[in-house]
Amino acid sequence: MTDNTALPWTDNYLLGYPPMDDTHREFVDIVDAMLSCEDAAFAGHLRAFIVHAEAHFAEEKAWMESTDFPATSCHVDDHNAVYNSALEVEPHVLDGNVMIGRMFAAELARWFPGHADYLDSALAQWMAKRKLGGVPVVLKRNIATTES
Repeated sequence: MTDNTALPWTDNYLLGYPPMDDTHREFVDIVDAMLSCEDAAFAGHLRAFIVHAEAHFAEEKAWMESTDFPATSCHVDDHNAVYNSALEVEPHVLDGNVMIGRMFAAELARWFPGHADYLDSALAQWMAKRKLGGVPVVLKRNIATTES
């Protein structure tokens, strides 16, 4: 059974620090797959999310620590809560409770935009300023379609 919920990539998620933007695109793709896959494929996508989250969050933590990012503690706590939740959900999914996994994926889709807008955008600006000497200018496509 598939869920009609989705988390497609949008330029609204671009933050202007390419390594972070690339990692976020992968995050969105994995969460979108969890939201839209068949039940039989869900556990594999959840495992892919856990592997991704471990690397993603460790990379951001390393950036924060190596540059003395002021909000490191808050940012890392947010990541830890997500990662630990994924680890708690996985055994239930493996036991056949895919619904709890889908609820977790829906929560990730709700959580990510706000996390990216606030904590990650601050980190992206911090990293760009450290590396490039200024904050990034991010061009985002605003493609709107109208139906006739």
